[in-house]
Amino acid sequence: PQRMSCGYILCTVLLSVAVLLAVTVTGAILFMNHYHTPVTESPPVISTNPEEANALVTIEKADSSRINIFIDPNCPNAAGTLGRMEGLQTSLLHAITDHDAEAKATKSQQKALLVTVADEVAKLLTHAVQLRSDCDSLKKGHSAMGQELSALQGEQGRLIQLLSESQTNMARLVSSVSDVLDTLQRERGSARPRLKADLQRAPARGARPRGCSNGSRPRDCFDIYASGQQEDGIYSIFPTHYPSGFQVYCDMTTDGGGWTV
Repeated sequence: PQRMSCGYILCTVLLSVAVLLAVTVTGAILFMNHYHTPVTESPPVISTNPEEANALVTIEKADSSRINIFIDPNCPNAAGTLGRMEGLQTSLLHAITDHDAEAKATKSQQKALLVTVADEVAKLLTHAVQLRSDCDSLKKGHSAMGQELSALQGEQGRLIQLLSESQTNMARLVSSVSDVLDTLQRERGSARPRLKADLQRAPARGARPRGCSNGSRPRDCFDIYASGQQEDGIYSIFPTHYPSGFQVYCDMTTDGGGWTV
């Protein structure tokens, strides 16, 4: 604060000195312009000049400049003067009339221009009001869109979470199904050689083939299943194109049973 006060005082002093110097120089210049040394000039010489036509008096100054006074030696003509004055008056009246007509035309043009400008200003005001209402509507729409976008982002987050959980559950399900399929594959692999041996084994002589419980000749495993035999195992079927029959494995538990393997 002390430095600022010192600088302020210094600027004030310098400004005062500059103003005083300007006032002094201005006063000196004005004094020099108004001060004139007394000069003794010779009076002008006034004489007539008969050599100059229509010259009555000639005044010659000390600086050799001359002033000649002329007169018209002819008598004035009242008729010519009045005619000239009437012509001048007529031309003046025409000029005034033309000026009034131009002024009226200019005023009418200015009035029409003002009316046009007023109409355009009214249209611009209406357009400005419409633009303001549109701007307010856009602001409201923007706010609504922001809220909807926030809601959509929330829904997207929930969907991502659900998809992640579904993916996890799907992975678990796939792992479980894979384990079950591996187990079934191992069981089928262990049972296939035994079933193949049983199928290839010749039936005992005189033994009745295992078929329908009612003693009929089944065409496939479904006929055996329909007759009441619903246990998995080896059965004898007698298709139409092979009436002597042969042994097959019947699956009586998968998908309702009655499948010929």
